[in-house]
Amino acid sequence: MKKLLIGSILLTLIINFSPIQVEASVKAPSYNYSYWGNSVAAPDAFSEDMLMTGDQWNIGGLVEPNDLFVTSDETIYILDSGNNRIVIINQDFQLVDTIDTFENDETTGTFANPQGIFVTEEKHIYIADTGNNRVVHLDEDYRLVDYIEKPSSELLKEDFVFQPVKVVVDNADRVYVMAAGVFDGFMEFNVNGEFNTFIGANRVQVDPIDLLWKRLSTKAQRSRMVMFIPTEFTSFDINNEGFIYATNADGGNDVIKKLNARGTDILRREGYYSPIGDIRYPLDVGPSRLIDIDITDSEVYSVLDAKQGRIFTYNGDGHLMFVFGGLGNQKGLFHTPVAIERIDDRFIVLDKALGEITVFNETEYGQTIIEANRSYYQGKEDQAFELYQKAIEMNANLEFAYTGIGKALLRQGDYKGAMENFKQSLDQKNYSKAFLLYRKEQLKDYFPTLMTLLLVSAIGITGFRMIRKSRKKREGVAIE
Repeated sequence: MKKLLIGSILLTLIINFSPIQVEASVKAPSYNYSYWGNSVAAPDAFSEDMLMTGDQWNIGGLVEPNDLFVTSDETIYILDSGNNRIVIINQDFQLVDTIDTFENDETTGTFANPQGIFVTEEKHIYIADTGNNRVVHLDEDYRLVDYIEKPSSELLKEDFVFQPVKVVVDNADRVYVMAAGVFDGFMEFNVNGEFNTFIGANRVQVDPIDLLWKRLSTKAQRSRMVMFIPTEFTSFDINNEGFIYATNADGGNDVIKKLNARGTDILRREGYYSPIGDIRYPLDVGPSRLIDIDITDSEVYSVLDAKQGRIFTYNGDGHLMFVFGGLGNQKGLFHTPVAIERIDDRFIVLDKALGEITVFNETEYGQTIIEANRSYYQGKEDQAFELYQKAIEMNANLEFAYTGIGKALLRQGDYKGAMENFKQSLDQKNYSKAFLLYRKEQLKDYFPTLMTLLLVSAIGITGFRMIRKSRKKREGVAIE
């Protein structure tokens, strides 16, 4: 009986105190990261609303779709790669059209395993037609405008194979292509489809130990070692101002970049940690592998992690706003997510393996955070202050919201209040800025009084010395 009792007690302790392993089919929790790097619970910012497949539009299933694009009028373009076609649906998720051929003079053109798509404001469509080694440019009536094929340039090797996988176009109709096997950055083509240059190459990541061995090795040994070359980009997007946001797989602190026209990375990384996806992860999973990025207004951008199926959204300063998604077989989870897009207050996520699109709607919590950030970005400090306060009431663990409140108060001239909120969020940089302004304000307020006191003190001291000196003179004369 003693053994049975002890065994029962041990079993109870094991059940109650052993770590629980969450199965993939269980809905992934929503969380954020604290200043100290701990994952803290957070309310859901987005919740799954509906699931869409090609069968719902009576066009057959989507087969290994690879990319999405949403235009300003909320028309959705789905690149159905396995079927070599483009599926177009409207904002109500109703079928508009499909494109599997296009007019090319007197012949008909087709696609071969296309990987990327971009649509301009004029509804011109650019397709990274990977299997055909070209970028196809169609007009609004789906007629061929031009091809971009393998360029002839001294910057390219003779055996270079042009395999475009992603494409974006800026307001000047410059075309930027992410090509497979290219480590020099993005290929830039002018309005005539002529190759200009590469921009935004990643820095070479070198292991110090490998570098030491390479320097100590013979020439023959070095020839058999792995070359130190930059990593490839995994995806990119462009905003209305012409800045390119890109993701790469180098595993460093700059896996997300914001490139200007010169290819310089100007992304702000002022959050507690650099925007890299998960900062805490199982050893057998490893760091996040970001494979897609989407830019919305107010400098907010979201990235998709292929390893754990999560979407991370950051504000313009690099603060993690919220996380949602995950891998699994429940609604709202994915098998092989490959692309994300925003449609106003909704998210859509494309699953390559299942040929499905999941639609997510904002929750009240998600809407509050997004509107707070938008209000601050638009200079509406009072509204931003109220919304950040509301967000904190909904999630006490949202530390960066105090930074938002502090910035709003800073713009309003409430430097002391800003200092208190920056202290709450452990934001040393902005606290120092607020402190300097607060000290300057205090000096300005008390400067007249201070100067009056100093002047009266100086006059009093001078007068006292003169009286004392005069008295000593009189005393000297009296003695004589």
